[in-house]
Amino acid sequence: MSSLNRELSEDSAFAAGRNSWNRHYHNSVVQPLLTDLYQITMAYAYWKSGKIDDHAVFDLFFRTNPFQGEFTIFAGLEECLKFLDSFHYSETDIEYLKHALPQGIEDEFFDYLSQLTAKDVTLYAIEEGSVAFPRVPLIKVAGPLIIVQLLETTLLTLVNYASLMATNAARYRMVAGKHIHLLEFGLRRAQGPDGGLSASKYSYIGGFDGTSNVLAGKLFNIPVKGTHAHAYITSFTGIDELKTRVLLHKEDGTSRDLLELAMEHRAAIASVLDVSTDESSEGELAAMVSFAIAFPDGFMALVDTYDVKSRTCWLEGHLADISRIVSHIALVSYYDLTSLHHLSRSGLLNFCAVALALNDQGYRAIGIRIDSGDLAYLSCLARETFERIAERFKLPWFSKLTIVASNDINEDTILSLNEQGHKIDCFGIGTHLVTCQRQPALGCVYKMVEINNQPRIKLSQDVGKVTMPGSKNVFRLYGADGHALIDLLQRVDENPPEVGQKVLCRHPFQESKRAYVIPTQVEPLYRVYWTEGRVAQVLPSLEEVRERVQASLRTLRQDHKRTLNPTPYKVAVSDNLYNFIHELWLQNAPIGELS
Repeated sequence: MSSLNRELSEDSAFAAGRNSWNRHYHNSVVQPLLTDLYQITMAYAYWKSGKIDDHAVFDLFFRTNPFQGEFTIFAGLEECLKFLDSFHYSETDIEYLKHALPQGIEDEFFDYLSQLTAKDVTLYAIEEGSVAFPRVPLIKVAGPLIIVQLLETTLLTLVNYASLMATNAARYRMVAGKHIHLLEFGLRRAQGPDGGLSASKYSYIGGFDGTSNVLAGKLFNIPVKGTHAHAYITSFTGIDELKTRVLLHKEDGTSRDLLELAMEHRAAIASVLDVSTDESSEGELAAMVSFAIAFPDGFMALVDTYDVKSRTCWLEGHLADISRIVSHIALVSYYDLTSLHHLSRSGLLNFCAVALALNDQGYRAIGIRIDSGDLAYLSCLARETFERIAERFKLPWFSKLTIVASNDINEDTILSLNEQGHKIDCFGIGTHLVTCQRQPALGCVYKMVEINNQPRIKLSQDVGKVTMPGSKNVFRLYGADGHALIDLLQRVDENPPEVGQKVLCRHPFQESKRAYVIPTQVEPLYRVYWTEGRVAQVLPSLEEVRERVQASLRTLRQDHKRTLNPTPYKVAVSDNLYNFIHELWLQNAPIGELS
C-alpha cells in the first residue's frame, strides 16, 4: 500500500469510528428567509384568496445535463430534509417581514406564518447519489399550496449546486481512473465560504478522496490533506537558518543531525543522477530539512520552486536585450525551461537527500508535489529518479513515492496527461472543480404539476419548456446486458411495469419516437423521504452516498459516460401519460384566428 493510500485509509477509519458531525450540523444560513421575495408575496396573495386548504404537487427537475455530458448526479437531498425539519419563521423573521413586505398586509397573515411548519408536506425523491436525467423529477413535493410554494427557492439552491458539483467531481473521477487519487484544493477559489464547504462535501460524494478544507474535514468526516506552499521554501535562504537540526530515530531514539545526513546523501545521489551539488539550492535544502523534522512521518515536499533571486539577477542583467529581441512566448519558454532545470538539478536532488536521511532515522517520506511546468514530463522524470535511487540504495519502497500534481488542472488536462503517459499518483484540483467553470449552473426548475387533484401543464413555444402534468412515478428499466436502458414516467394510478412484460415507451413530445421494451429488471426510483413532519427513511452516511454514486454510474453503458459525443440516455413516458399530456395540451392551447 502506498503512503498516500495508507494515510487516506487511516483518515477514513478515523472518520467512521466517531460520531458524524454532519448528522448534527445544520447551516444556519439555510432558513425560510433564504428565498426570493416573490415567494412570500405570493403566499400572502394565496392566503388573501382563501387558498389555505388548497393542495398542490410540484416537480423539481432539470432540462439538460451539464458539461456536455449525458448524466447528472443527484445530490443535496439530506440538506433539503434538514431544511424541512427546521422550517419555522422566528420572531425576528416576522418582525423583519413586517418591514420588508409592502404596506397593508394584515397582521393575521403574520400570525399564520409564525405557526407554519412543513408537517403537512410529503417529499418524494430519488436516492441521493443516483444518476439522473433531464425531465425526470429529482424531487416531488406535495402538500398545502402555500408551504410548498414557499419551499421552492431554498430547495432549488440546495439541489442545484450540490448536483452540479457532484457531477463535475464524478467526471474528474472517470477521466482520472480509479487508481489515481483526487484531492479538492478549491476553498480559496470557491464562491464564498458556503460555496467552499459545499464544494468539499459534494466533490467527496462525487469521487474525490480528500480535501484541503479543514472545516469540511471536521463537519463531514472527509480526509484532510495538504503539503506546504512556495512561501515555506522561499522563507529559507541558507542552511545557517536552521535552528533545529536533530531528529530522534523512530525506533531506538538515537539522535542524528538530519542536515548532515541529508548533505552526505546529496553528495552520493549527485553522482547517481549525474548532477552537481553546486546547482542545488541551499535554501531549499534547509526548508526541506526543517519540514521533515516537523513532519517526519508525513514528509511531502513541493519540489518545483525555482530560485527567485537568481532569476531576478538574470533578468536585470539582460533586460535591454529581452525588450528588443525576446517575445513573450520565448520568455514563457525560458521560464518553463528554468523550472525543468531546477526540478532536476535542485528540487529532486534535495528531496531525495532528505528522504534518505529520514530513512536512516526510521521514517519513510510520502512524496512530492509538482505545481508548475510540463506535468507529464516532470512526473516521468521524478518517477525515473525515484526508481534509480531505489535500485542504487536497495530501497524498493522509494520507487513508489507519491507524485502529486496541481496547477490549474481541468478535465482536458487530465485527458491530455493520460495520452502522454504521465506518472502522477494524485491530482490536487481547485478552480475548475469548485467553480464548475465549464458550466456554472445546472438550471433546476420547480414547477406546479397538480392542484386540488387537477393536473396543470405549462405551455411554451419552446417544446423543451412544456411541463409534464400530474403526479407521476418513475421507473428505471434495465436491458438484457444488465445496464440501465430507459427511465419511464407514468401517472401514479398506472400499474408499474413488470419484468419480462412488454411495455410501450414513448417520447413525451414526438409522436413517431416510440419503442417496446421488455425489462429484465424494474427499479422504482421514488421513495418517501419526508411525511407527517419527520424524515421517513434511514439516511445514508456520506460514505454510503459516495459509494452509491459509483454503483449508480456502473449501471450505465460506457457510451453514455464517455467525454466525447456521449450517447443520450432515453427518458420516456407511458402510452397513458403520453395521451394525457397531449389531451391536456390541446385543451389548454389557445386556438388562433386567421383574418
